[in-house]
Amino acid sequence: MPLTEPTRDPALCEPTAEEIVQIRRDRLARVRAQLSRHDVGACVLFDPAHMRYACGSRNMQVYSARNPARYLFVPVEGPVVLFEYAGCAHLAEGLDTVDEVRPATAISYFFTHDKLGAATERWADEIDALARECRTGDRIALESGTPASAFALGRRGYDVADAQAPLEQARCIKVPNELKMIRSSLRAVEEGVQHLERSISPGKTENEVWSELHRHLIATGGDYVETRLMNSGPRTNPWFSECGDRALNAGDLVALDTDVVGRHGYFADFSRTFLCGDRDPTDAQKRLYQLAYEQVQTNLRALRPGMSFRDYAEETWKIPAPYKSRRYFALAHGAGMNGEYPYIVHREDLDAHGYDGIIEPGMTLCVESFIGHEDGGEGVKLEEQVYVGEDRVELLSDYPFDERLLA
Repeated sequence: MPLTEPTRDPALCEPTAEEIVQIRRDRLARVRAQLSRHDVGACVLFDPAHMRYACGSRNMQVYSARNPARYLFVPVEGPVVLFEYAGCAHLAEGLDTVDEVRPATAISYFFTHDKLGAATERWADEIDALARECRTGDRIALESGTPASAFALGRRGYDVADAQAPLEQARCIKVPNELKMIRSSLRAVEEGVQHLERSISPGKTENEVWSELHRHLIATGGDYVETRLMNSGPRTNPWFSECGDRALNAGDLVALDTDVVGRHGYFADFSRTFLCGDRDPTDAQKRLYQLAYEQVQTNLRALRPGMSFRDYAEETWKIPAPYKSRRYFALAHGAGMNGEYPYIVHREDLDAHGYDGIIEPGMTLCVESFIGHEDGGEGVKLEEQVYVGEDRVELLSDYPFDERLLA
């Protein structure tokens, strides 16, 4: 399967106002189609990324992820109702994917204290009334609410399903021009990583360097970074050490996984590893980097639409034994507004932790590598984001590799 170069045409890296309107409509249509496919008459969404996908509304996403006090009612047929924080109804103005905005009933102890039970009953009564109005039937899907909210709907005669499956299945196939939003996010984050890379120098702390990405993210209309995955020197192996106050030394490897929810709410997710200062890399550093690079490139070339996750795992690069125990758990994962279905694991992990499925045209995937020796030392993190088309795999991420480490 040919791997095509990233698209750099500005017209293909930023949607027009008219395209944004249609993207929102098409995403809502995918949600409704998946609800119907899962035999669900309506869903109630609390997850802010799912809400934004379904209707385009954004409001305090990080705060909303931990406070069940803002939600969206989406029926297969009938009006979409956004339940919004007090004083925030104006934020949905101009969204033709939202038919009505109502004040939300918070079902959080933080907001209600000893009135939480009564608030949950009021919440369920209003959802029940909407479901009856839309004739949704007795099966309704819920995600990221509270256990009490599901129990309350159950007492009103509903078979409460999990909305995760229909929403993940809706999101995993990109609608027309959605790629423009993804490219827009990636191009802005790539500029931010350039600022970050230029700031890498001996004596600076990891946090100081990492802040350059945050500054550019906010300046270019992005949202937030989901993780703190930038580390240096001995903290690069094993992976997943969070960014901290360690000062960089000349000759350190500095590893970054962007994990950015950027422009238009879309995930820009690629990884690079840099060399700090003007020292030449060691042979050990070059070997780590070249192994990670070989893994990513081999696994990119193995991607084909229509192949199963299991077949893909079997065809991917075989990790040398000393690096196998510290492998990155995912071979590849989906990406849209954040990390999403599918999650494809290594051949060694399929039976215990994986699941099968099909790599479908329209998916965007992130192909991962981490190479760190089981005996310790430094590690290298690399990752690319791609789009799977009918007859090609398009590289979406467009950031250079460190030639000093590849030489």
